[in-house]
Amino acid sequence: MARCDEGYLCEVCGREVDKLEESDLYLRYILGMVDPDVLHAAPERHLSCNPSFSQYIVHTEFSPVEVTGDFDKRLLDPVFVADREAEITSGYERLLEVARGETSIFQYPQ
Repeated sequence: MARCDEGYLCEVCGREVDKLEESDLYLRYILGMVDPDVLHAAPERHLSCNPSFSQYIVHTEFSPVEVTGDFDKRLLDPVFVADREAEITSGYERLLEVARGETSIFQYPQ
């Protein structure tokens, strides 16, 4: 996963996002939130560097993220949170399949 020689650098922490399963950009792409035509130019972040989004991943292979303040999912409508967790966790599971070589990234977004 490299963008030329520089790689994909996280716009938050500045470190390289070198594992697909850590990629906020590719998870958002799989979920249909990033257009394929701009994927190569879209900003990248580690999932851990985007806690307001990644707090909705509920999976044994992902360390839970907590957010404080207005975007803390514990303060939001439980139905909204359950729907968001189902959607984003499902996308994360598909991201893991791609990272393991079980599925092609070209099958997404769906």
